[in-house]
Amino acid sequence: MLDAKTIEIVQSTAPVLKKHSKEIGKRFYQILFSKAPDLYNIFNQTNQKRGIQQEALGYAVYAAGEHITNLDAIKPVITRVTEKHRAIGIKPEQYPLVGEALMQGVKEVLGDAVTDEVLDAWKKAYDYIADAFIDIEKKLYEETDHQPGGWSGYRSFLVDQKVKETDAVTSFYLMPKDGKAIPTYKPGQYLTIKAEIPGEKYTHIRHYSLSDSPGKNYYRISVKREDAHGDAPPGIVSNYLHKQVQVGDTLQFSAPAGDFVLDDSDLPVVLISGGIGITPLLSMLNSIAESKSQRQVTFVHATANSQTHAFKDHVNQLEKSHPNIKSYVCYDSPTKEDRNSKKFDKEGYIDLDFLQSIVPSKESVFYFCGPIPFMKNIQSALQQWGIPNEHIHFEAFSPIAILGEK
Repeated sequence: MLDAKTIEIVQSTAPVLKKHSKEIGKRFYQILFSKAPDLYNIFNQTNQKRGIQQEALGYAVYAAGEHITNLDAIKPVITRVTEKHRAIGIKPEQYPLVGEALMQGVKEVLGDAVTDEVLDAWKKAYDYIADAFIDIEKKLYEETDHQPGGWSGYRSFLVDQKVKETDAVTSFYLMPKDGKAIPTYKPGQYLTIKAEIPGEKYTHIRHYSLSDSPGKNYYRISVKREDAHGDAPPGIVSNYLHKQVQVGDTLQFSAPAGDFVLDDSDLPVVLISGGIGITPLLSMLNSIAESKSQRQVTFVHATANSQTHAFKDHVNQLEKSHPNIKSYVCYDSPTKEDRNSKKFDKEGYIDLDFLQSIVPSKESVFYFCGPIPFMKNIQSALQQWGIPNEHIHFEAFSPIAILGEK
C-alpha cells in the first residue's frame, strides 16, 4: 500500500495534471517512441495524429491519481484498458518503460512546478497502479489460453467471405486457418487484428467488434472504410481491408476480448447504435433472437439515410419473426426516396423525448455505441431520464474509455 504522504501529494496534484493532460500525453508519446520505436507496432498511429490517444492517456493519469485510494471507483476504465492490453499483448516488462517516459513527460511539461517530492510520489503511485494492472492482465491471459479453442498471441484466419453491406461497410467472415476449434465469446466483444500492410513500416493493431452471434465455426467483423475528412487522415487498416484484402487471404487476430457485453438478466434491453456502432449491438440482437429468449428488445439505430444503413433488411426480418423485438430508425439526412417511402421513424437525432416514446419501460438496461458526440448525447439523455448508472453500458470506438463523469 502507499503511504499517507504519497497519497496526499498525488491527490492534491492530480488536478494540475488534468489541466495539462493533453500536453503531458503528447510529450509522453514522443518520449516513449524515441526510447522504444518498436512500440509503433502497437499504438494506433492514426489516433496519434488525431491527438485522441494523448487525450485518453491524460484522462487516465488524472483519474488514477484522483482515485488512488479506491481504484474500484474507476473500475470500468481499468477493466476496459486491461481487456485491450490483453488483446494487443502488453507485457509486464513494458510498464517500467512507460512509467519512466510518463514521469519525464510530466517534468518537461510542468517544469519547476513539479518538485522531486511530487515526482517521487507519482512514481510510487504509478508503480502501484501498474502492479494492479499486471495482476489483472495475468488472469486474463490465463483465462484466454485455457478456454476451449483459446490461444495466445495472434492466430491465422482465412477470409472465407467478403460481403458488402453498404458502400462504406463490408463484412469479413473469418475461418481458422488451422481448421481447429475457436472459442466462443460474449455478445458485444471484439477481435483484434495485427495488420502487416505492404508499404507500411510498422504493423497496425485495431479492434473490430464481432458483428454476429457467438457459437459458430467462424467469426465475423463488419468494418467501415474510414475516408479522409478535414484534417483527419484516412483509416490505414480499414482501407487496407476494403481495398486490398480478398477472399482466401490470411489475417492475424488475437482471441476475443472486451467488457461491453450483454448481461444475462430478464430486464427489457434497449440497444442504441449510431453508424458503425451497430456492430456489437447487432451481435447482442442476434444472440437474443437465436436463443429464442422472450426478453423484450428495443433496437434503435441512427445513421444518415438508407444509403448508409447497414443490416437494415436483416434487422427488419428479425423484428417480423420475433414479437419481442421492436426496431426504430433515425435518419439525420434522409433522401427524397426515404421520405416518400417512410423508411425511418424519426428525422434528426435520437433525443430523450423519442426514447421515452418508444421504450416500453424505464426499468430497462441500456446499451449504446457510436461516435463520441452521439454517445455523449445518449448518455446525457439517459441521465436526465434518471436511468441508474448500473443500467447504462457503452462502448467507445476510440482510446477514450469514458464519456465524462457519471
